[in-house]
Amino acid sequence: MVSGLLSPSRIVAPPDWSRWLIPPAALAVHLSIGQVYAWSVFKPPLEDALGLSGTLSALPFQLGIVMLGLSAALGGTTVEKRGPRWAMTVSATCFSLGFLISSLGVALGQYWLVVLGYGFVGGIGLGIGYISPVSTLMKWFPDRPGMATGIAIMGFGGGALIASPWSTQMLDTFGEDRSGIAQTFLVHGVVYAVFMSLGALLVRVPAPDWKPKSMPEQVAKPMVTSAEVTANNAIRTPQFWLLWVVLCCNVTAGIGILEKAAPMIVDFFEASPTPVATGAAAGFVALLSLTNMAGRFVWSSTSDVVGRKNIYRLYLGGGALLYLGILLFGSVGVPVFVLCAILILSFYGGGFSTIPAYLKDLFGSLQVGAIHGRLLTAWSAAGVFGPLIVNAVADAQEAGGAEGPDLYAASLSIMIGLLVVGFIANELVRPVNPKFHEPAEGGDK
Repeated sequence: MVSGLLSPSRIVAPPDWSRWLIPPAALAVHLSIGQVYAWSVFKPPLEDALGLSGTLSALPFQLGIVMLGLSAALGGTTVEKRGPRWAMTVSATCFSLGFLISSLGVALGQYWLVVLGYGFVGGIGLGIGYISPVSTLMKWFPDRPGMATGIAIMGFGGGALIASPWSTQMLDTFGEDRSGIAQTFLVHGVVYAVFMSLGALLVRVPAPDWKPKSMPEQVAKPMVTSAEVTANNAIRTPQFWLLWVVLCCNVTAGIGILEKAAPMIVDFFEASPTPVATGAAAGFVALLSLTNMAGRFVWSSTSDVVGRKNIYRLYLGGGALLYLGILLFGSVGVPVFVLCAILILSFYGGGFSTIPAYLKDLFGSLQVGAIHGRLLTAWSAAGVFGPLIVNAVADAQEAGGAEGPDLYAASLSIMIGLLVVGFIANELVRPVNPKFHEPAEGGDK
């Protein structure tokens, strides 16, 4: 009964339905699951209340990101089959349940329940929620797929801007002991369940023969296919793995600066005439978050005009030059460092939101959500590589007596190399061989 209510056939939009109601539905989910980027708010209270180390307090977040990639990859085909309302409902259930389990765990002093709840159960909600609106948005906006996915994925990048002050305020109100943290988690679980459910209720799929009134005449483009490729066939193509490398390199480079942004800017200018205070460094991190969010919309929308391959040339080639600028001139002045960093983070955000449209160009819209889910394993890998490269190399440099900008010289050089590898992978992307296409009359091979 419930499954029937959530099926795609029950949410086909009437002829007068406005497609502009679909981005808010997607945002309701993405703004909620974007809370994961605000996990650091809970780390100090949890460490004090439960006697945890910094490594242990980070475990729910790390497991959540791993589960995001795994659930998106393994559940992508099911999401395509069951439709966006089913996927958003599953995401809301898992993500909210994760908070409720965590609340119980903190109240009982059982940290393993926090890891299980937020990391494992909530992480499944992250992955399913992240891919849930992708193919639906592109079906509603075939004329502007980059802009459509940019709106939703911008929400994921901006979720922490809402969650961070909200969570901080609740901890101030309820207290930072076990009882206060448990109550804060409980409120999160309830509020996110309601907010995400609104998105699930609002979402619709277009009728099979629907087209936007403003749909321009389709002009054949060499990098945009009119054929369809299934998810199982897509992972057999070199194009999929080239884009996997592209996404992994772009994300690794972005995470590399985002994860160490505050200490990096302090270290760069500690011996200069204009040292950066801790408070200013925190403001710099907030600026990077805003740029990350804005880049997801601006650059992805731009890709609808200039093409996906060209915009990734900017992300990767431009990113490499900006990292080189930090390496050579970053210590000259704070404005130079900040400008380079915010552009790098805008490319990082843009890479996330443009990749679904790139996949649609190459593989069609038949199972683009499932293909996107499989590609997100590149994000999981980058989430390990980026911080590991910057932290491990910086620690080694510090042990060797380096200080200031020299602490990061090797890390920045590695990031430049990774972006060059990604640039080359993007240059090698070609249209998919027709042998992987579905038959013209449709259906499975």
